[in-house]
Amino acid sequence: MIALACDHGGFEMMEHVKSFLDSEGLVYNDFGTYSAESCDYPEFAIAAGRAIAGGECDKGIFICSTGIGMSMAANKISGIRAGLCSDRHSAEMTRRHNNANVLALGAHIVDLASSLEIIRVFLNTEFDNTPRHIRRVAMLDALDAERDAGR
Repeated sequence: MIALACDHGGFEMMEHVKSFLDSEGLVYNDFGTYSAESCDYPEFAIAAGRAIAGGECDKGIFICSTGIGMSMAANKISGIRAGLCSDRHSAEMTRRHNNANVLALGAHIVDLASSLEIIRVFLNTEFDNTPRHIRRVAMLDALDAERDAGR
């Protein structure tokens, strides 16, 4: 299941993303927001990120105006590796090399057609399960553990 989160700046794009996911037969849980009314992006990134970290969802797509705020909020949650992507190559590499589980997009940065292609690449790219990438992701996970332990 895919966790979806957006703020008011990403609302319109997220509506198109949901239609795309529906057309692909992909299941998602929409954590909001549910309108273009001004809101606080961390609220939605936290709810969706916790669902991924807790195993309720496998991956996430988080959208705000630039993608920066959503990616920053998501990356504060242990177990989340959010990649802010604006092209196909970065979407592929964040999955293949970093095993990212959240794609952050900027609705004012990436056009709608490109965003759907980026999402397609992100969702269909597997982690390159080789020793060097496993080691690097483990290093990121260790940073989560240090932060959680208060170091």
